[in-house]
Order: sequence, then structure tokens, then C-alpha cells
Amino acid sequence: MTNKQDANTDNETLVDFAVGIGGAAGQGIATPGNILARIFARRGLNLNAYNAYQSLIRGGHTFLTIRASDGPVRTMGDSLDVMVSLNQDTMDRHLSVMPAGSSVIYDEAKITPEDTPEGVQLCPLPIKELIVGNKLAANTVAVAVVLNMLGIEFDDLEDALERIFARKGEEVVASNREIANRGYEYAANNFKPFPFKAPRLSKGLAVVTGNEAAGMGALAAGVKFYAAYPMSPSTGVLMYIAKHAREHGVMVRQVEDEIGVMNMVVGAAHAGCRAMTATSGGGFALMTEAIGMSGMLETPIVCIDVQRAGPATGVPTKTEQGDLWQILGAGQGDYPKFVVAPNSQTELFNTIPELFNLTDRYQCPGLVLSDLLISEGTATVDPDALNWQPTIDRGEMIFPNGSADDNPYGGYNDNAYLRYANTETGISPRAVPGVPGHIHVAASDEHDEDGTLISDEFTNPHKRRMMVEKRARKMETALKLIEPPKLVGLGDASATLVGFGSTWGVNLEAMEKLASEEEIDVNQLHIKWIVPFHVDQVSSILKEANKIIIVENNYSGQFARYLRSETGIKADAHIRKYDGEPFMPHHIVDGVKLILGGETNLYVPTHEMMV
Repeated sequence: MTNKQDANTDNETLVDFAVGIGGAAGQGIATPGNILARIFARRGLNLNAYNAYQSLIRGGHTFLTIRASDGPVRTMGDSLDVMVSLNQDTMDRHLSVMPAGSSVIYDEAKITPEDTPEGVQLCPLPIKELIVGNKLAANTVAVAVVLNMLGIEFDDLEDALERIFARKGEEVVASNREIANRGYEYAANNFKPFPFKAPRLSKGLAVVTGNEAAGMGALAAGVKFYAAYPMSPSTGVLMYIAKHAREHGVMVRQVEDEIGVMNMVVGAAHAGCRAMTATSGGGFALMTEAIGMSGMLETPIVCIDVQRAGPATGVPTKTEQGDLWQILGAGQGDYPKFVVAPNSQTELFNTIPELFNLTDRYQCPGLVLSDLLISEGTATVDPDALNWQPTIDRGEMIFPNGSADDNPYGGYNDNAYLRYANTETGISPRAVPGVPGHIHVAASDEHDEDGTLISDEFTNPHKRRMMVEKRARKMETALKLIEPPKLVGLGDASATLVGFGSTWGVNLEAMEKLASEEEIDVNQLHIKWIVPFHVDQVSSILKEANKIIIVENNYSGQFARYLRSETGIKADAHIRKYDGEPFMPHHIVDGVKLILGGETNLYVPTHEMMV
């Protein structure tokens, strides 16, 4: 927790605090987390929330961290200011790492703290007395205590309880309100509050998960068909789009498996609508043959891979960046595709419409690399940033209401329409099925310009070469439409942190900590667009770096190998983590210090707060 003067024009106090809620699956950790997130966001505080949970319906350790500030919040931070311990296991795991000045809230009848660190305030609650009349309201008491210690008015909690429990009836709302008031008053009379009050800023913020942001991005892009097979941690995209499908005219299908999913997505896209799916690594593995078919058909689709720890079933509820090479090799053979790795929930929302425009224009698949940290993580966003309608570019599309003059490559004579015309750009006219005079063969085999299968002609070699080269030419102009990566920080820094996807926030915060606490200047080059790759720009920047450090959430250094294959540049050092938990800022800070002292390969130990 910090309490200092911000360098803004209003000279407001900058607060930065983190709340942890731990217990077993089934103890209702999500509800108090949702209440706190809603209250913080409505006060205009930025927040970042991460839930470390196991793949069990009941039991198993679960720990939710919510960090809030009136400044930027890009990670869950390094430590907690208050912990709500709902069971003994949570107390045993986390008490030892609580810092001086923090507080621990727990049920005094069921939980016993041992070896309390110096300076930690223990806040035992007589839960049985406080929840008389509602045995399920222990979490409501804990929330009330946290809010009292943060100086947040009880009215905010009343409003949140009304919204969350309204569908259960006024009796439930009234019961939770009364119990919350008891907890609020008990904290006021028994516990030392924080030395500051959480501020109320001028504008409230929206709270979104990455999966919700992806779903909103899909709707903004004009997606009209969405198919998926539920697979953690991507299922939230399916749930969001299904919830809003009717109002946006989207057909949603939960399919029997991922093979069927991708074939349906390709079929819907071939029919002319924007089609999308989301899955995780194991599901993506089943989709790859059909993704290759979309490359051969030159039919644009978008697929999100929300990475989790693998291989096989792996660790279904943990994060990782281990699917990069699977994405790069999706579908056998050579064909153009886009691969992009957004760095946050907001960027995920903004990227989906942009990617659809690119895939329509270049008639190829678009693949999104997300991960559990982004997609199931929660963050605040200015509502105005979500309230926009992107321009929709369908590329060389010929719709049924067009005319012969709309197609320079063929009119209403079926024999004249060249679906795969060998154009200078490699991009051919794409007629929606049903357009008069535009009948053609669409198959997964290699073909001639009009769709005739080459294998039926004894595989004429020059036609095969022509079609491979035609498809490849598409991407020659794509880089001009994609923003290249930029170096963030001082040009002549001691080291340059390089990463992709979700490591953006932790690298940026580590940069700030290194500068302010260690007087070490580092900068960051974060890569968003993986394919096509800005070879010239990236090479130019990294050739000036004093020391290149690649940070990634996998064991083998997948991005380091990809960077070297594209540019020939070999990193000087690596910081890697592969235990299923995300990086914390101090992992990068400590790693950089060791590397500047001579280390080269660092494998970050298990997340201290998740021991």
C-alpha cells in the first residue's frame, strides 16, 4: 500500500492497495470479490483482479486478489494489505508472507493464526454472533469489515448488496444488509483502520474480464456466427456472446467437439458472415486441420486460443504462454495467416474488430493468443472506451445484390468467374454462395484459379507453384496496415525487456520499480503482432539494446526461439516461469538485478503468495 502525493494537477493522494480472499472452492469467494470490485470501480478506482483456483467443484485452495488504485493498475502486485481468510488452510499458506502494516480478517471460532509476522494486525471476528439469522452470510461480514477499514461508506455496500441479491428477494437483501451493518460496526469499534480513505473519483469505471472484452469485440466487429465447445479458460467468451446473441442477431452453437466447431465456423464464414470461436490449447489442436482448410479455401475466420498450462489436459485452471509454436504451425503446409497477442483486456476488445478487417481483406485465418491471466482476469475500463463502432471492411466481397460490373474478374457467365484469380496482390474476388453467375468449387484440395482441383489434372506443377505463390503474395502489404512495436522507456537503458501478450503489464511495472527503488533504468519492447512480424523495426530497436532480456510464461523460451528465427537476434538472458501462476513485479525486478550481475537463465520459483 502506498500513500503519497501524485504528480497530477489536482495533487490528489495516490492510493494503491490489495485485498486477498482465500478459502476452498465452494465457499463463495466470487461473491465478496464481485462486491468489492463493483464498489471500487464505481468509486472510479482502477483495479486488477486475479483468481488462483483449482479444477475442483468443491475443495482445493482458492485465492482471489483484487488490487485497486487511483493510478494505473496493470498487475495484481507484489503483496497484500488485507487478507480475508475463510479457512485454516488459507491462514497457514499466506499469513507468513503478510507485510508489516497489513491486516488479516478471520473467524475466531474456526481459524487459529500461528507465528504472526511482526506488524500484522489480526482481526478476529465472532462470526457466529454476527450472522445470526443467515448462516450463509459470513462473507458479507468480511466484506463489510474490509470496507470499514478502507473508509468506504456503508451506503456503497448497501447498494452493492441490493444489486447482487435483488433476484433472491427483499428478505435476502434485508438479511444481508443487517448482517453487513453488524460487521461494519464491529470493525469500527475493534480494528485499526488504514491510515487513508479510499477516494471517490469523479467518474465510475466499468469492470470486464478478458473473455467479456473478447465477446464485446466480436459483437462490435459484426460477428453473426459463433460456435464453441466449452473449454476452460475460454468458456466465458461463449457465455457472453450467447447471453447477448438475440439482441445482436448472432447464431450461437455449442457443438459436440472442437473438430465440429471449426468446420462449422469455416462453413459459416464461407457463406459470407463473420464467424468466430474461442478455445484453449487442447481444443485448438483438434481445430488445426480445419484452420488449414480455411487457408486453402481463402475463407477468413477468427479463433482465440486462451492458453493454459499443458500439455494434454495439463493444469486446466492455470495460466501459461506455451502455445506459441502450436499457433505458428496450425495446419500443415504454407499459407498466410495472422497471429496476434493482445496485452490486456482493453487491447483484446480493440484487436478483435481490427483482426476481422484484416482477415476479410486478406482472406485468411486470424488467430489470437490470449491466456488465462488476461481472459479470466478482471480489470476496469473507461465505459467510453467500449462505446465505439469500428469501421467494418469486408474486402473483395461480392454479395447477391451486386451487379456484374462489381466483379472485374467475371460476370454472369459461370465459366468466367475466377474465385482464386492469380492477381498482382494475391487477393481474389470472393463471391458469397448464391450470387448468380459465380458458381465455383470450394474444396480442401489444391485448385486452379476457377476452383478446378489440380489433383484431377495429374498435379500440374506450375499450377501448384502459382497458387502457393499467389496466396503468399497477400501478406506483402499487410505490415503496412499493422502498427509496429515501439520501445517504451529510455533509449540508453541498462537492459531491454522483451515479451508478448500478458507479460506487458508486469514488465512495465517492474520498469517503474527498478527506476524508483533501485535506480536501474530498463526499457521494454513488447510484441503484439507475431505474424506478420515487423522484422526490420524489431531488429533496429534490439540492435541498440545493451542487454536483451526475454520474459515469458513457459519453460522452453518459445518466443526467444521465434525471435531468433525471424531476426537472427539471440537474447542475452531469459526470465521464465511455468508453474501455472503469473509473474509478479518483483520476479522481474529481482531477475533483472541478477542478470545485470552476470546470470543468464532464470526460472522463477513458485509464486510466494500461492505456496
